[in-house]
Amino acid sequence: MIEGHFIVIEGIDGAGTTTQAQLLGTWFRKRGLPVHVTREPTDGPIGSVIRQALTHRFVVSGIAGPRAPSWATMALLFAADRLDHLEAEIVPNILDGVTVISDRYDLSSLSYQSATAPEASSDAVVQWVRTINGRARRPDLTIVLDVDAEVAATRRKERSFTAELYEDNALQESLARLYANAETLLPGDRIVHIDGSRSVQEVHASVVRAVCDLRGE
Repeated sequence: MIEGHFIVIEGIDGAGTTTQAQLLGTWFRKRGLPVHVTREPTDGPIGSVIRQALTHRFVVSGIAGPRAPSWATMALLFAADRLDHLEAEIVPNILDGVTVISDRYDLSSLSYQSATAPEASSDAVVQWVRTINGRARRPDLTIVLDVDAEVAATRRKERSFTAELYEDNALQESLARLYANAETLLPGDRIVHIDGSRSVQEVHASVVRAVCDLRGE
């Protein structure tokens, strides 16, 4: 059986990755093509711990009192969740000929953890995050939704959710710059940038074009 494709959709918080992943899944289903839409952090045991940390429900002890886990701890948790995700969900589907669409993957780790490390300007941080994700299967296509940090901040406010761990405006500006240069973080990967500031349907149309190019259509 021919293996399915592995497609990842990435971007800062508020870029629309979840919406576009779901829409792309619907596009595949309407064409009668097997597809599995998933996300990171996952709903598995390690992913659940990460989601608690992101929503400030999981904290660790610190000199000044309870605090969020360090950037290095988060990087390790994300890497462990990713390997479990691959073994339990991504690879089995791909081997069955199913296209897997993931809302975030290791580009998120490279971007978020390097941006939150005290020594964020050091290439050593990026290299270490690459190392702990060294067994992560490479996607066939990574779609980066490029969105201005201010636009993304407005979208997050409209969701009216409590701000998560990384939803700081200054941090998101740094992340937007990192995503804009994703090729430097993932040299050799097939990456397509799409203007995510447009309407949902306009962005979806661009995502579909990128996927059709991947499929040779």
